[in-house]
Amino acid sequence: MTARADDERFMSLALALGRRGLGNTWPNPAVGAVVVKGGEIAGRGWTQPGGRPHAETEALRRAGAAARGATLYATLEPCSHHGKTPPCADAIIAAGIARVVSAIEDPNPEVAGQGYARLRAAGIAVEDGLKAREAAHDHDGHIRRVRDGRPHVTLKLAISADGKAALAGRKPVAITSEAANARVHLLRAMHDAILTGIGTALSDDPLLTCRLPGMENRSPARVVLDRDLRLPVGSRLVSTARDIRVWVIAGADAPAQNETALRKAGVEILRTKPSANGVDLAATLALLANKGITRLLVEGGPKVAASFLNTDLVDEAVLLRGPQTIGPSGIDALAGMPLDVLTASSRLTLSGQDMLGPDMIQFYERT
Repeated sequence: MTARADDERFMSLALALGRRGLGNTWPNPAVGAVVVKGGEIAGRGWTQPGGRPHAETEALRRAGAAARGATLYATLEPCSHHGKTPPCADAIIAAGIARVVSAIEDPNPEVAGQGYARLRAAGIAVEDGLKAREAAHDHDGHIRRVRDGRPHVTLKLAISADGKAALAGRKPVAITSEAANARVHLLRAMHDAILTGIGTALSDDPLLTCRLPGMENRSPARVVLDRDLRLPVGSRLVSTARDIRVWVIAGADAPAQNETALRKAGVEILRTKPSANGVDLAATLALLANKGITRLLVEGGPKVAASFLNTDLVDEAVLLRGPQTIGPSGIDALAGMPLDVLTASSRLTLSGQDMLGPDMIQFYERT
């Protein structure tokens, strides 16, 4: 195997390790790192829950003395600034690493090439750009929050064969199979927060948690768009708020007494300016970014989905298509607009699809 092929293989491993942390490391990026010496893996690491320790220091710790003279592969430029932990660049230098192969530069202004510069100044060979496209996709939440001041938004829709999302009167209906439902729970685990609207919260009384066996502790923060603070104190979201975060986005003029009752139950209220259709989505995303959220999964109803598309705030979409029809009396998947506003959009491109039992899953990405 050539040196280039070795580099690609070890970077692929680092990327796979980094994905273990998706949804579990915010506000920090989910980085993966591998220490290799003499063609053998000496240490592996990924960003730990809550964002620290960082991946590089974890890999170095596991490598121990074998790190001296070794190559370190990292999916993101090693940090160079003092935060709640010392810079990873300093730890790499102290460990005696001879070469660093990085996928992409960190856009964070506190790093932005300074990590590479520090390593090179210490005599370490630095190469970047290997598997940059894959790394940029894995770090899309971190990049979006740094550059645009908002989380990376993934819209998830479950739709029938005739493009419906619910029965008449917003009555919920099972559209997809258990295999598709399991994929949704995995999506939840890989996002920092999940957002729904008050309409869905009232009609479905959802939990919005990850309920895959062994992954219950990977449930995201739960966000409800609720301009007038109508979320019932007895709802399943509120009753579990002390165990799993619930943030309600309310209008500036929402009733104070409703806020008091929800706060007593453990719900955090975030107020922002109202809009004609509820609350301002751009302001909402800025609030979430300030809370540290980098990856947001939107699982709202047709009105919320349409609002995110109308405001061009959808970066990815996941469509789960069931084989059954609901009929003309059913609720359209997107309120007030045809489904091809998403599927034939010039802003979103179909990037892949697969079968999950009887259902089809399709992935769209921002062009």
